Amino acid sequence: MTVRLLGARRFAPLFATQFLGAFNDNLYRTAMTFLIVFHLKASDPAAGAALATVAAGLFILPYFLFSALAGQLADVRDKAWVARMVKVAEVAIMAAGAFALTHDSIPLLLFILFLMGVHSAFFGPMKYSILPQHLVARELLAGTGLVEAGTFLAILFGQILGGLFTPVQAAWGVVAVALLGLAASWAIPPAPPLVANGRLSWNLAAETVKLMKTARANRTVWRSILALSWFWALGTVMTAQLGPLVKAELGASQTVATLCLAAFSVGIAVGSVLIGRLLRGRVTGRYCAASMAVVALALFDLVLAVNAFRPAEAAGALSPHAFLASAGAWRVLADLTILAVAGGAYSVPLYALMQTASAEGARSRMVAANNVLNAVWMVAATGVSAALLGAGLRVTHICLVLAGFSLVMAAYCWRGFRAGE
Repeated sequence: MTVRLLGARRFAPLFATQFLGAFNDNLYRTAMTFLIVFHLKASDPAAGAALATVAAGLFILPYFLFSALAGQLADVRDKAWVARMVKVAEVAIMAAGAFALTHDSIPLLLFILFLMGVHSAFFGPMKYSILPQHLVARELLAGTGLVEAGTFLAILFGQILGGLFTPVQAAWGVVAVALLGLAASWAIPPAPPLVANGRLSWNLAAETVKLMKTARANRTVWRSILALSWFWALGTVMTAQLGPLVKAELGASQTVATLCLAAFSVGIAVGSVLIGRLLRGRVTGRYCAASMAVVALALFDLVLAVNAFRPAEAAGALSPHAFLASAGAWRVLADLTILAVAGGAYSVPLYALMQTASAEGARSRMVAANNVLNAVWMVAATGVSAALLGAGLRVTHICLVLAGFSLVMAAYCWRGFRAGE
């Protein structure tokens, strides 16, 4: 079923559009961050780090500001039309981004990043709410899993190439990818609105409050949103701390950090696809508790593996070859991979539950509510982890905190989804 969907017009253009959009977000973000940290602010590391933090916040901010409007738009307009308009905007944004990358303007670089966050905030509700219109019920898990898998692989490839490209190469790349995404979006089949005479409200604050109240009124949707918010909070902290974990705790190089990030991203992609096969297309949260319990156990063992790690070389940052030759290296990679596979298996059924439990005419708005709360949790988790690190805790201590909260969420899912919802 999974392979067939990748060749079907009712799914493949959406998958390609989403993949290219996520890839472009991360290609631009990484290229911009490297340009600022290693070139424009090379003589002032503190300023570079501060700007990198500001950049992360600017990308998330549009999810707070515009998700309510994005959800409304995808519910009252043809979703394929929404996708194309968002991609037209992306081409214009990336043309300006190419100029910013080649003219060393930090304010413009940050403004373009904010606009890419707006682009992603408007695309997000559409990409999940369109699936039930184009897929039959037994295909929904497979389609959702592919979207999730493609997103994390696109993030990985975008981050890798963003770090390897020169600013000029990145400038050409982001425009080319935006054009490819626009071309792919034009092949998405129509997905007309499921609500009659829908109107847009431009009172963003009031609509966001209304959105969250509506989501809370649906028990299954709200439980899924809360559980997904923990997934994104956990993923945000883990990806942010992989570099410091590798450098400070393992004494390894940046290339090893990329290797660990690859294991994490590929693991989520694999788990996202495998859970559909395990559930055989049935939309249920029955395995979410077990999946999150595995995440917690993998985090606990990761801490033990890092503490037991013995480098093969005594001096200098370990190369990938020296790292893999060190005692305990494969255990670290295995823990990261198992953690990620379980995370992918955890998230996909929750997205499918959120889609199927939502009213047809409000499905995009429920995805938007999820995006708002995800953003809140990601910012909160990042703030808490920064505070703990500032208080003198190590990255392994952060992993233990994450493991403890993961067990709490596993218990929450056991109570909320044990009936097979």
